[in-house]
Amino acid sequence: MTAYNKIFKYQIWHLLALSVLVYTIKFYIEKNPDILTGSYWGANTHAWLWLAITIPVVHQIYVLVIWRLELYQRTFSSRFGVQRAFKVYAAGFSVLFASRLIFIIFLAISNRNSLKIEPAIAYSIAALITPLIIYLFYSVKNYFTIERAYGIDHFDKNYSEPYVKQGIFKYTDNGMYVFGLMILYLPGLLLFSEAAILVALFNHVYIWVHYYVTERPDMLEIYGKVPG
Repeated sequence: MTAYNKIFKYQIWHLLALSVLVYTIKFYIEKNPDILTGSYWGANTHAWLWLAITIPVVHQIYVLVIWRLELYQRTFSSRFGVQRAFKVYAAGFSVLFASRLIFIIFLAISNRNSLKIEPAIAYSIAALITPLIIYLFYSVKNYFTIERAYGIDHFDKNYSEPYVKQGIFKYTDNGMYVFGLMILYLPGLLLFSEAAILVALFNHVYIWVHYYVTERPDMLEIYGKVPG
């Protein structure tokens, strides 16, 4: 298999899965037009919703392209060195990751009070998931490391660390995917926004597409196995 083919390996499944997710959201909106009530900063909820969906798509394509170019061709580290290339990539990753939450917050403000749920239930769900989110980020910082979460193993060919089995990773090998994206539900729960909950759900499902078509195959290439 050529390097070009390896770079785009499984990405037809990525495209198909993304198409199904976007179509499902459009179908749901057509059947529930009231979900798009409200506006914020002069933009209506429809605009905020599609902006909030675009961000994770851009983020995951950004990661895909850079990870695969580095893994198979050393495109950036060969020119700029491992540390410099990784720092520039990580800066872009951080901006895009933070933007996922920021745009969902804007969407929730635009669409506040559209979610028909008892406040006590919404607040209880938020209270239940918040400790899990905090524990996840604590575990990443102290055991998994931020660099590894960003994908340093794609840049540094000498990187070799055992799979983490501490903190939240004692209970699940995919803590970041299971618990990390839960933070995106909080704006919708706290501001009672149905549109924000929908986009948070899109993020949570779409990150698993990234895992199965990009990260898992990359782990097999780098380590020869996956955790579990």
